[in-house]
Amino acid sequence: MSPSGVRGGVPTGAASGVTVAGSGLAELTCARLLAGRGHPVRLTPAAPDAGPRPLLLTAPTLDLLRSLWGGGLVDDAPRLTHRRVRWGAHAPAARFAQPAWVVDGAVLAHRMRARLGPLPAPDGPGRWTITARTGAEPAPAGHLRQAGRRHLLVGTATLRPGEDAATAVLATTDLGWLQLTPLGAGDCLVQAMVPGPARDPAALLGRILADSPLGAALGRPPRSAAAVAAAPRLHPAPALAPTPARPHGRLTVGAGAIRFDPLSGTGTAQALRTAILASAVVDADAAGIPAPPLCGHYARRLRAAYAEHLRSCAALYGTAFTGPAWQDELDAARGA
Repeated sequence: MSPSGVRGGVPTGAASGVTVAGSGLAELTCARLLAGRGHPVRLTPAAPDAGPRPLLLTAPTLDLLRSLWGGGLVDDAPRLTHRRVRWGAHAPAARFAQPAWVVDGAVLAHRMRARLGPLPAPDGPGRWTITARTGAEPAPAGHLRQAGRRHLLVGTATLRPGEDAATAVLATTDLGWLQLTPLGAGDCLVQAMVPGPARDPAALLGRILADSPLGAALGRPPRSAAAVAAAPRLHPAPALAPTPARPHGRLTVGAGAIRFDPLSGTGTAQALRTAILASAVVDADAAGIPAPPLCGHYARRLRAAYAEHLRSCAALYGTAFTGPAWQDELDAARGA
């Protein structure tokens, strides 16, 4: 406790504990870390997911997950051993070892919640709310940091018999990049990144497959597809300290705080890191360190990660997409 008997401008007795609003990987990890450190935690889950959410967890991400949750969460997930990449129209294809596990994010979250078990709830709403949801918290109008308008087209298809079911394959076309990720049992996740919204995702995905040699690996293009906004994004105010006028602080985690381009393959790891950082803010605040500088540190860490990611995106996309279709996306990455 600080000498003045207040914590971050709010009397230390004004509230206690944490409300974790949501049941994504980042929120559940926050709940586990904070409960393990003795903080009362109230978990208010979000509505159930509408369907599966395939995630590709590389070995470093899985190591981080295991360090936080222990083993056994994804032991039954299909495993990939290699990745094959051809980045750019004139680049040779390269195949290299890259162990990875194909996980349904909804199933993983369900298992994490079960492992979490009952939690000691705080009295009242808690001093902090931690969530990946956006839109409800106050934030500077017009300052959403999103680098571009690109969308990820997502569908599933069947691999042709004899195709390598242990290798994820990535290639580029004039319209964007295309990745095939085996899901096990002959199924394949088909993803394509395009430089803007798609009016007919399935038709556009079929066109991209027709323009790429990767299309020959599938029995047919996906019958349906979704277009998901996928440009890197940073929340303008991911951490709001408690104040006398607003006694409950707010920490935004996961994809609500920072979203990476899915090509990086590090989105899940980044979501888990936001949970570690947010839990450290709550811990330090409870130890009497003023909340505003803690929130400032949290925001700066996210801004630094975002800037580094955009530099990587600008360099990588700039080598493969030189036509006008991608120019706005490159300008957004370089300018943000």
